[in-house]
Amino acid sequence: MDKIAKNLQLGLMCIILISTVIAVGIEISNMFLNQSVTLADLLLMFLYLEVLAMVRVFWNQQSISITLPLLIAITALARFIILQGKEMDPTALVYEAVAILLIAGAIVVLRLRHSDKLGLKKKKSR
Repeated sequence: MDKIAKNLQLGLMCIILISTVIAVGIEISNMFLNQSVTLADLLLMFLYLEVLAMVRVFWNQQSISITLPLLIAITALARFIILQGKEMDPTALVYEAVAILLIAGAIVVLRLRHSDKLGLKKKKSR
């Protein structure tokens, strides 16, 4: 059963990898046809890059750190705000900004928990 689950995970990662590469190609083609590159386009390419990095990390370590999906979420929210910013009610932007701050705070806490800054590391017993 464990081998089936592992093979399913690796198969899904292959599908994600292939789909992401195809999406990058389509996005580059659209930028070339439109003869323009916007900030939203660059953020979308960054999202694709982060997905590819997440696939690479999973492939090497057989696990995913929570930091990568959080970075993807921050970038996706920033892209959403840029794309919808002119059409959105200004109060809605506050909710997105709070979401970004919460996600960024989660990343900071996750990074600090592995350091000795918070004093959370276990002391070695003799």
